Amino acid sequence: MQLTASQTKLCPFCAETILAAAVKCRYCGEFLNTERAKALMSGNNSSQEPASEQPASPNEVLFSGSPTLWVITGTFVKCGAVLIAAGLLIFLHIERIAWLHLLQSQQAAFGKYRILTGVLLGLATVLFLFYKAWQVRMTHYEISADRIEFGTGIFDRKVDNLDMFRVIDIKLRRSFLDCIVGVGTVMLTTTDKSHPEFVFEKVADARGLYDAVKKASLSADRRTNVVHME
Repeated sequence: MQLTASQTKLCPFCAETILAAAVKCRYCGEFLNTERAKALMSGNNSSQEPASEQPASPNEVLFSGSPTLWVITGTFVKCGAVLIAAGLLIFLHIERIAWLHLLQSQQAAFGKYRILTGVLLGLATVLFLFYKAWQVRMTHYEISADRIEFGTGIFDRKVDNLDMFRVIDIKLRRSFLDCIVGVGTVMLTTTDKSHPEFVFEKVADARGLYDAVKKASLSADRRTNVVHME
């Protein structure tokens, strides 16, 4: 049975033709009964493509950012524990414990080595933490209509890219703590052999990143006539 124009409509997100009674697009998976969808559809008719889906310039930057320092929360915790241990070595007079049976001269020598060990351990931990934080800040993502470009490394800088039409699935994950601090993780499944799974971990404005990649990947699929098989 062939559907008439009155029985169909365009999805305001991906511009695919769907049933007029549909509440969820079978192509992009977006719900059509939300305020955002209604606002997009209010200015459209069945013969017009939504203005929000007009193709972007290939060089137009849709998103630019870096991971936040929340990505190394575990490293912060571990380094904090090591710094506490270093502080105990410096300020806790272990050599004065009676059961060690150390002579006065031995206690003095032990104390010097104890303090030196604590200082070196604390300094090494601080330097390692600074390096990890610097490494995170030197990671940069840039999203355009055609590709995802990302740079990593400090002393050995590496810049790589991922074609947008290779993205086949996008997921957004935000824990309770992520919602509080305003970050999130966007995970991509791709057909790229070098990056079959690509993760934007703990980025600010994760929802904006998710929307930018989703819009760009759908547009790239239409331009290149790529169909991803489930």
